[in-house]
Amino acid sequence: MLNLSVSDFQHNQQLLDATGWNVIETEFDPTQLHHKETVFTLGNGFLGTRGSFEEGYPQDFSATLIHGVYDDVQIAHTELVNCPSWLPLVVKVAGESFSMDSGEILNYERRLDLRLGLVSRDVRWRSHNGHTLDFHFERFTSLADQHVLAIRCQITSLDFEGDVTVEVGFDAKPDTQGTQHWQTLSQGGADHILWLHSQTLHSEIQLGMAAKLVVEGDDTAPIRVENPSHSPTLASTFEFVPGKTVTVEKIVTVFTSRETENPIAAALERLADEPRYTTLLAAHIAAWDQVWQDSDIIIEGDRLSQLSVRYNLFQLLAVAPRQDDRVSIPPKTLSGFAYSGHIFWDTEIFILPFLTLTQPALARNLLTYRYHTLPGARRKAQEAGYQGAMFAWESATTGDEVTPRWVPGANGELVRIWCGDIEVHITADVAYAVWHYWQTTDDDDWMRDYGAEIILDTAVFWESRVQWNQERHSYDILDVIGPDENHDRVDNNAFTNLMVQWHLQSALALWDWFKQAYPEISADLVQKLNLTTERLHRWTEIQERLFINEDVETGLIEQFESFYQLEHVNLADYEPRTQSLQGLLGIEATSQKQILKQPDVLMLLYLLRDRYDYKTIATNWDYYTQRTDHSYGSSLGPAIHAILACDLNQPSLAYTHFMRAALVDLEDVRLNAGEGIHAASAGGVWQAVVFGFGGIRMTQFGPIACANLPSGWTRLKFRLKWRNEWFDFDLGAESEVKVPSLADTYSTIKGVIFDLDGVLTDTSEFHYLGWKRLAEEEGIPFNREANEAMRGLPRRESLLQILGDRTVTEEQIQEMMERKNRYYLELMQQITSADLLPGVTNLLEELRAAGIKVALGSSSKNAQSVIERLGIEDKLDAIADGYSVSQSKPAPDVFLFAAQQLGLSPSHCIVVEDATAGIEAAHAAGMQVVGLGPVARVGRANVVLSSLEGVSWQDLHQQLANSEKIGALVEARV
Repeated sequence: MLNLSVSDFQHNQQLLDATGWNVIETEFDPTQLHHKETVFTLGNGFLGTRGSFEEGYPQDFSATLIHGVYDDVQIAHTELVNCPSWLPLVVKVAGESFSMDSGEILNYERRLDLRLGLVSRDVRWRSHNGHTLDFHFERFTSLADQHVLAIRCQITSLDFEGDVTVEVGFDAKPDTQGTQHWQTLSQGGADHILWLHSQTLHSEIQLGMAAKLVVEGDDTAPIRVENPSHSPTLASTFEFVPGKTVTVEKIVTVFTSRETENPIAAALERLADEPRYTTLLAAHIAAWDQVWQDSDIIIEGDRLSQLSVRYNLFQLLAVAPRQDDRVSIPPKTLSGFAYSGHIFWDTEIFILPFLTLTQPALARNLLTYRYHTLPGARRKAQEAGYQGAMFAWESATTGDEVTPRWVPGANGELVRIWCGDIEVHITADVAYAVWHYWQTTDDDDWMRDYGAEIILDTAVFWESRVQWNQERHSYDILDVIGPDENHDRVDNNAFTNLMVQWHLQSALALWDWFKQAYPEISADLVQKLNLTTERLHRWTEIQERLFINEDVETGLIEQFESFYQLEHVNLADYEPRTQSLQGLLGIEATSQKQILKQPDVLMLLYLLRDRYDYKTIATNWDYYTQRTDHSYGSSLGPAIHAILACDLNQPSLAYTHFMRAALVDLEDVRLNAGEGIHAASAGGVWQAVVFGFGGIRMTQFGPIACANLPSGWTRLKFRLKWRNEWFDFDLGAESEVKVPSLADTYSTIKGVIFDLDGVLTDTSEFHYLGWKRLAEEEGIPFNREANEAMRGLPRRESLLQILGDRTVTEEQIQEMMERKNRYYLELMQQITSADLLPGVTNLLEELRAAGIKVALGSSSKNAQSVIERLGIEDKLDAIADGYSVSQSKPAPDVFLFAAQQLGLSPSHCIVVEDATAGIEAAHAAGMQVVGLGPVARVGRANVVLSSLEGVSWQDLHQQLANSEKIGALVEARV
C-alpha cells in the first residue's frame, strides 16, 4: 500500500519545491534512467520528446514521437515510430566529451517547470583530466508553434583554459525497440544550417527537419559543417579561460508529409524566418500561460498533491493535438513505445472529461478522430459478421483493428489475445464520450456533422450483436471482455450490457432531437444507416430486456454470469509483492479466481452514477474492492476508486487511492513508468480531484459542487467550462465539522421544496387503481405490493416493471402509458382540499409567515392540476413538474429548476420527500432533505419523520440543527 508523506517524498526524490510548479531532481541515479526519461518528457500537441540527455547516455531510451507517424511492423500491425532525434548536442573539453557517465559530477539539478513547459539541467562537471566547468541546458517544444523546437546550452569555465567544441546534429536512423523504420532521402548542411529529409519504409510518411546553430559570447568562433554527405553536424570551437561563458542555441524546425506536401522545404523555410531563442521562448511561455489559466487546479495544504496534480495535467495538455483532428492520444502519450502508440478507450473515458470541461476545442479534435475512423469500424463489424460500426479495441490511422491476435509469452510460447475480437465495450465508451461532450458544450454543429452518425451507427452494431435468450426472455451479449481483463470470454458482462442499454437509450433520445432540429440531414441518415421505424423499435425492446443479474434487495450486481462461482481468495495472503497477481499466479489460474485487474461493476457505477443510489454503490463497493488488485493491477483503477470512496464519504480511503494514481509516474508506483506516461491515470487524477474531492455533479443548469476534501487540504480551486460559460469553484474545508446552531440554520434555509405525492397529498391510491385497471385489461397480475415497489418511479419505468418479460412495441408502450394516465385523471377529479395530508396546511402557513419561499418539485406531469384542486396554488412561489425538465428523479434537475425559479442557491433550500429516488435527487442537487416514511425507505435523508402531522417550522429547524449529517453538508458547501 502506498503510504508516502510529504517529508518522505522530499527526502527520497527531491521533487518538491515551494511554488508547486517544478519537478526537481538533485541526484542523478543511473538505475532510474528510463523512469526519469519519462518524467521529464516534453510535448506540444504535435510531438513528444522523452527526457533523455542532449549528449546521450549508454542504453538510454531516447525518443521523439510525432502524432500519426505510424509504420508497419510485425505482430502489432503498425506502430508509432521513433522519429529522427533533434536533441544531439555534444560538448568536447580539450577533446574529451562531456557526459553524465564520465568524469565526476560535482553538482547536479534537473528541473521540469510545468508552468513554462521547460526542462533545464545544471551540472558542475570535472573531466578525467581535472578540468571543471558548469553546464546549463534548457529546452522546450514550442506550444506557440508546434513545428519549432529549441535547445540552449550555456558553458562556463571554472578553472579550464583551452579549447571547447560544440557539435549539433540529428540522429537520422533511430530504432523503435530494435526495429528500423526510416530511410534517408537527403541530408546536408551549409551556412549555419543542417537539414534531414527522411521517409518511413512502408507507410512512406516523409519528415523534414532543419536546424541552425547560434553562438553568444564569442564572436570570433566560426561555425563549420562537418561530415556533410553522410552524417552532417554543425560545429564551433571556442577558446576558454576561467570565468568565460559561451552560450549556444540550437533552433530546430520539423514537418511531416501529414501536414504539408514538401516537409523539407517547409522546415527550411520556417527556420529561415525564426527569431532567436529568447523570442521563441517568450511566445511559448505565453501559450502555456493561456492554457493554464483555464486548466490549472490549485490545492492548498498539501504540496505533494499540488505538484503531482499539475504534473499529470501538464502531460495531458502537452500531448493533446491542437491542429489535427485525425489523431488521438495513445495510452503512453508521446512518451514511450508501449502499446505501439495505438488508441484505446483510455482517451474517451479517462482523458476526455478533463479536456471537455477545460479545453473543449481539444476534446472536439479527439472525438473527430473517431469520426474519421468510422470506415474502419464499419469494416471491422462487417468482417465479424455484424452491422453498423464496431470500433477497434486498438486503433491507429484508419480505425481498422490493430490489436495483435497472438503475442510471444515469457517462454516464447504464443499467447492468444482476445481483446481485439471481443472487448466490445469500447464502442459504447466512444458513444458515451460523444454524448457527454455534446451535453457539456451544446455543440450542436459538431453533433450534426459528426457525433450523431457515431452514436447511431454504433447503436446499429449493438442491435446485431445481442442474442435473444428464449428461456428467460431476455437479450444476452455473449463472449466478451469487460474492463477487468483478468477474465476473458465471459457472458453478459454487467458493464458492457448496462453501457449498451445506456447507449441505445441515448441513441433514441438523440434521434428524437435530431429529426426535429435537422429534418433534411436526418433524412439522409435514415438512408445511409437504414434507420427504419422497425429498427428504432427494436432498440427500445433491446434496452428494456438486456440481461443484468442484480439482486433486487441488496443491489449487488454480478460482474458476469458465473462470476460468483469463481474461487474467492484473500488478496492479503499474497503480500508483500512487486508484481500483479496475474503475474504471480498466471493467466489461466487468475481467470478462475475472483481477482479483478481493475474496477468493472464499480466502473459502471461511476460512469452512470446518477442512476444508482448510495446503497447500490456501497454494496458493490464492499464486494468488489476487496477482490481488486489495487497495487499492481491496472493503473486505470485507483482514480475511479478514489471518486467512489468520496461518494461513500470515505475521504481518507479516497486519498490513498488518489495518491496511487497521482504518483504513478513521478514516484514510479507500479515500477513501469520507464515505459511512458500513464495517460489514463493522469486523466483519472483530474476526475478524482474534480468529481471526487470537489464533488462536482453535472446538471442541466450547470455544474454544482459538494466538496469532500481530504485531511490537510485547506483549499481546492478550479474552473469548468459548461455550455460556453465558465464556472469558478473555490472550495474550502475546516479542520473539523461543526453542527450548526439553530440561528445558523434559520439564516441558511431560505426555501423549502415539497414533493407532491406522499408529501402534500396522497394520490398513490389513484395511481394504484389506474395501474391495476390497466394490468387487468392486459391480463397481468398486479397487487399493492407490486405497486409499492414502483414508488417514486417515472411512468415509463413503472409500466416496464409491470410488463416484466412481455414483448411490446414502442407504440404499445405509448398507448398503455396514455391509457393509464387517462384512468388516473378520471379518478383525480375527486380530489379536494380535504385531501391535503395532516400538518401540511399549518406548515405552509408558517413558512409564508416566516418569509420562507416555497416550491413544488414533482416529476408528475399532472402536478399543476392536482395543486389547483387541493387549493394551495397561492401558497407556492414556484412549480417544477414533469414538464419543467427532461430528466426525472433520481436526477437532481427538478429540484435545481425549483431553486432557480425561487431565485435561491441549492445550498439554501431543503427538500421534503417520501421516496428514495427523490432523496437521492435532492442530495445530488446539494440540498438537505427531510424524509417522510419508514427508515428503510428514507433513511438517507438528513432528518426522518413519519409525517408532517404536528410538525412546526421551529420543530423542523431543531431537527435539522441536531443532525450531524446536515452539519457536514453545511460546512462542505462553502
